[in-house]
Amino acid sequence: MKKYLFLVFAGIYFSANAQTLIAPKTKKVPKVFTEYGNTRTDDYYWLNNPKDTAVIPHLEEENAYTAAYLKPTEGLQKKIYDELVARIEQKFQSLAVQENGYWYYVRYEAGSQYPLHCRKKLTQTAPEEVYLDENAEAKGHKIYLVRGTAISKDGKWLALGADTTGSRRSALHIKNLSDGTFLPEVIGNTDGSYAWAADLKTIYYTLNDATVRSYKVMKHTAGTDPATDKEIYTEKDSTFAVDVRTSDDNRFVFINTTSKNSNEVRYIDSQNPAAGTVLIQPRLKDVLYSAQYHGGDIFYIGTNYKAENFKLVTAPIAHPGVENWKDIIPTMPDAFLTNTIILKKYFVCQYQQKALVQIRVINRENGSSYYVDFKENAYMAAMSSSTDNYNSDSIRYAYTSLTTPTTQFKYNLATKEKILLKQAHVGGGYQAELYETDRIWVKARDGVMVPVSVVYKKSLFKKDGSNPMLLYAYGSYGANSDPFFNGAVISLLDRGFVYAIAHIRGGQEMGRYWYKEQGRLFHKKNTFTDCVDCAQYLVDNKYSLPDKLFANGVSAGGMLMGAIINLRPDLFRGVLAEVPWMDVVSDMLDTSLPLTTLEYEEWGDPNQKDYYDYMLSWSPYDNVKKAKYPAIFATGGLNDTQVPYFSPAKWVAKVRENNTGTDPVLFKVNMGAGHGGDSGRFDRQKLTALKYAFMLSLLGRDQ
Repeated sequence: MKKYLFLVFAGIYFSANAQTLIAPKTKKVPKVFTEYGNTRTDDYYWLNNPKDTAVIPHLEEENAYTAAYLKPTEGLQKKIYDELVARIEQKFQSLAVQENGYWYYVRYEAGSQYPLHCRKKLTQTAPEEVYLDENAEAKGHKIYLVRGTAISKDGKWLALGADTTGSRRSALHIKNLSDGTFLPEVIGNTDGSYAWAADLKTIYYTLNDATVRSYKVMKHTAGTDPATDKEIYTEKDSTFAVDVRTSDDNRFVFINTTSKNSNEVRYIDSQNPAAGTVLIQPRLKDVLYSAQYHGGDIFYIGTNYKAENFKLVTAPIAHPGVENWKDIIPTMPDAFLTNTIILKKYFVCQYQQKALVQIRVINRENGSSYYVDFKENAYMAAMSSSTDNYNSDSIRYAYTSLTTPTTQFKYNLATKEKILLKQAHVGGGYQAELYETDRIWVKARDGVMVPVSVVYKKSLFKKDGSNPMLLYAYGSYGANSDPFFNGAVISLLDRGFVYAIAHIRGGQEMGRYWYKEQGRLFHKKNTFTDCVDCAQYLVDNKYSLPDKLFANGVSAGGMLMGAIINLRPDLFRGVLAEVPWMDVVSDMLDTSLPLTTLEYEEWGDPNQKDYYDYMLSWSPYDNVKKAKYPAIFATGGLNDTQVPYFSPAKWVAKVRENNTGTDPVLFKVNMGAGHGGDSGRFDRQKLTALKYAFMLSLLGRDQ
């Protein structure tokens, strides 16, 4: 028998010839749950307790193992990282947007991690004023995230919400933009939602509760002790959260109280901060609405009241209840209204239709309408207004696809003339004509057609199964996975990868029903089977083969990764499960955790047996089984309050315990960040380089 010398370093065992690494062995402390007569045992529940003195050493051991396993790829990681950074536009400046007499924009200096927030008074040729330098504010912090800002109408006061841990708990700072000084008061535990009153000294903000649910609206006077702040509204229903914003003309402050599928809006007369709140329409089950104000005596309201795909109505301010709503833009059965810009002469509507964005221009004088023309068969577009001028006859829209960097146009609504304003610069020698993008349709097992966007490098693609592939999917919360340009993916395409996005049920790419009726609660399994069916189609049609097929998902998309490899561990070479939520049933039964009660309308309330049974049937952690699992690269964040570190940590341990295969199961936890990982624009590329190197190493490639 051949003898091996085993060494120990940072808890990691490896052979002297560095050929064999032994993964951390997670201790077992069985915890038994009994629900509805059903017994579940969680051997790794001890990891849920951050005060357990064994937790941090275990996470550090996982990090050391991952680092040791991927150490041979360090050269490849560096090469990929350099490629990623080279594609970033070093000196970047956004297009300016006009608001209250200033033109606002952000820009980056070459080599800087964070942006400068700038403005120019009255005209874009005026001298520049840098009113916030995130690089300066970030000094001394591993993480620096601006969760929200608000500037008073006179341009003097900046409210800034800074998160320096990644925990979504922001400290509110108030800066005097006249002299550049910060006021002495700092208000902690806010969620980044702020609104200034018209008196130019009163600010409304929202506080988080212990579960990081934004639940309380407070009123503060700049320069005073926060202990004297007045409570304006408290949301007692733990399935709802609140936020605040001002109307475009600063006349009203809106307080929005929302759950996943219903809400209500209150308003405060901004010119009279001493006045109380006025409720527009009490919450109704499964009814969502939002209010805009553009002068006169009416609100414009976007809503799904008696309109699944939403419509635009007006409501008299004096009596704004639903009984007085008047349809202005009716609902469309096959197009989901997602946004409306309201101008004096035009309504400009953005729709989601057949997994693509459409922009419709409606003439308010004669009712005629037309659609903005887009050329590609898989793209993403988003409209915006560049000015607060209600009389404007133009909009902006950003256009992007898997091969087209974000391109911004000014569009004249009367003449249909479009003027190119800016296209993102992609370094590293990128040439769009070398790549091809397709839109394909996959028949899911229940007959529903699911769209998939695909991109590849023409010279390297052969439809014979020889190309490796990365399939990305999300499919939750009604969030779309749009086919936008992702410069990082070029590093894969240039190595022969095919990149695909599966627009599975749970998003709203195909309309509101794609999420609300087909992708949540008792229909949640559609999300998982859609992803598997798309992957199988891509294999059957020789875009790739199982030994070269990888899948990637983040957060709820990470949860998707756990679900699909439980269903079909044989279909994938590996999965990248980033900050994945895995222990669904236990977490949804624990109301002390962030997001639990807020998400009953997404996953179901397991305190009800029918929801419990259904969730238990698909929960990735509960359904880990003896199987030959594909390679896994999982991530987490110690300060994550959306998906706590212990969710991926426990899942990794359970998969390792049950894995009959030999592929690696790696876990990398960021010990100083939250859900979004590192905050600097260059620092973020390191994880991407690591993920790509992980996949390439499994394919036996070191370049």
